[in-house]
Amino acid sequence: MVVDQLSEVFDLIEIHGLVSGGFATRGPWVARAPIEDPLKLIAMVYGRARLTTDGVDGPIELEPGDVAILNNRSWIEQEGGTGDGPRQEILPEENFSLLADADRGTVDVVIGIAVDLNPAGQALLLQALPAVGHVRASTAATNLRGSLDRLFDEVTGNRIGSAFAIRQYGQLLLLEVLRAYVGQAELPPGWLRLLADERLRPALRLMHTEPGKPWGLLELARATAMSRTSFAERFRSVAGQPPLTYLNRWRMLLAQRALRDGEVRIGSLASELGYASESAFSTAFKREVGESPLRYRYRVRDEFPPRAKPAMASAGIDTAR
Repeated sequence: MVVDQLSEVFDLIEIHGLVSGGFATRGPWVARAPIEDPLKLIAMVYGRARLTTDGVDGPIELEPGDVAILNNRSWIEQEGGTGDGPRQEILPEENFSLLADADRGTVDVVIGIAVDLNPAGQALLLQALPAVGHVRASTAATNLRGSLDRLFDEVTGNRIGSAFAIRQYGQLLLLEVLRAYVGQAELPPGWLRLLADERLRPALRLMHTEPGKPWGLLELARATAMSRTSFAERFRSVAGQPPLTYLNRWRMLLAQRALRDGEVRIGSLASELGYASESAFSTAFKREVGESPLRYRYRVRDEFPPRAKPAMASAGIDTAR
């Protein structure tokens, strides 16, 4: 089976899309609100709107099925609708049953999705995305429109099991948004752009499959059929960091998950991740994370209780030891 690095990273950062609000309205309207979540999606289910937020020179024109990605923004303003008269100020509703009777052909429908990220997710995803992204449904090669329709049906259907379905469809919508964005936009250097680079993928697969192996530049370059110099230059350009720096940070992300969600001993974890001693691992961990492995384990478990104990077979780490 081909290793899917995007799915692997989704598992690592325990990414969840949580529907946080929405509204349906007709006629001229405006909606203003602060943004409290580090990563937020605004989905234009039906209708059209203009979206403005801090860090954007002009409004983003959202058409049916479009999604805006807001990365560490502090406020949002949307306006839309046609007709005479002043704009009605709209407040997003948390009671989505109010959307059930919306006439999809004549009203504007907006859904907000807060993306819940663990600390590893904040380190990876937020750095890989621009401050504001615009995913256009009209040019998306993925099933973005279908995922959005299914999410909206669950939000408004009031059916048995809808809460579970909304969580799943929210997560799938986020996946479709990232897939579409990778295909539409010029990504900044970082993890997401690295995953999309086909030439570097063989080296990335080696590092992800066997993170504890002492990989060198020559071995990784050979996997990509590139010279050592060309490989190192391309990797730095795409990922924003050298290959071995990326490998070390990937090990540290795996270590953080193991420490947070499992009972693995520090010495065993150090060995699994390729460190010669527990001391060497602890030094590297403190340099990268800013505190010792044990202190990190105690602090993060208090702040971010584990959702579930994950399997880490792809990293060779047994969290049950």
